[in-house]
Amino acid sequence: MAEAYPAYEERPRRRGRKVLVTLVVLLLLLVGLLVVADRVAAGVAERAIADQVKQEVAKQDAQSAPPKVDVGGFPFLTQVLDGRYERISIVLTDVRGSVEGNAVSVPRLDVDARNVRASLDTLRSGSGDVVAEKVDGTGTVTYDSLAALLDRPGLKLGEQNGKLAVTAPVDILGQKLTVTGTADVTVAEGNKVALRFNDLTAEGLPAVPLARTLLSNYAKGISIDVPLPELPFQLNVRKVEPRPEGLMVTADAANVPINSAR
Repeated sequence: MAEAYPAYEERPRRRGRKVLVTLVVLLLLLVGLLVVADRVAAGVAERAIADQVKQEVAKQDAQSAPPKVDVGGFPFLTQVLDGRYERISIVLTDVRGSVEGNAVSVPRLDVDARNVRASLDTLRSGSGDVVAEKVDGTGTVTYDSLAALLDRPGLKLGEQNGKLAVTAPVDILGQKLTVTGTADVTVAEGNKVALRFNDLTAEGLPAVPLARTLLSNYAKGISIDVPLPELPFQLNVRKVEPRPEGLMVTADAANVPINSAR
């Protein structure tokens, strides 16, 4: 009888382990289903916001590839119930706007909206405001687009040691020369880029005061405030910086509706 006793206790222990394993498996399945449901809901919201962004871009007579939207923060469903979202990232590519009849190309525009407020009723009905407490945006204007706004035949822009560089053909005193130099680039009022070209040089420039005056006048003629295309979400330009791929523009805004619904 004493030898059979340990075998008698082994059955309840095995049953207990099986129950525990079953509970763990069920818990993991439940968590998995909640995660899937959370991501599905986030996907629905991302598509809805992308549609609104597309309308916003069209209102400004601009074009772009379909917007890509990512709703950050986890879990998403608790954010829905709270009516506040940590972050919504929007990427616009192949953006083309118009400035004074000229097409301006922005290959990529990244928009990051923080602390976004949107009630559950707004998401369900599609009407109401989705408001971001803070919006930051970065985009790059191609040098070809910028050069076209200066309206000087043959003028080319690029980046050189972190500065905006220019190369252009000019006719000075009957001689065809190539002008080179750099510009100071700053932000001007009204979402404009101020270009101030200085120290332009031209190899073979005649050594007479008139030739130098003509070169100086050319520099003044291309030293202008260039308007940028209207940016979405009421973004205001804060910084411009020459990069190898183009002129990088940094902008921001506060308390901005990021949808078109009313």
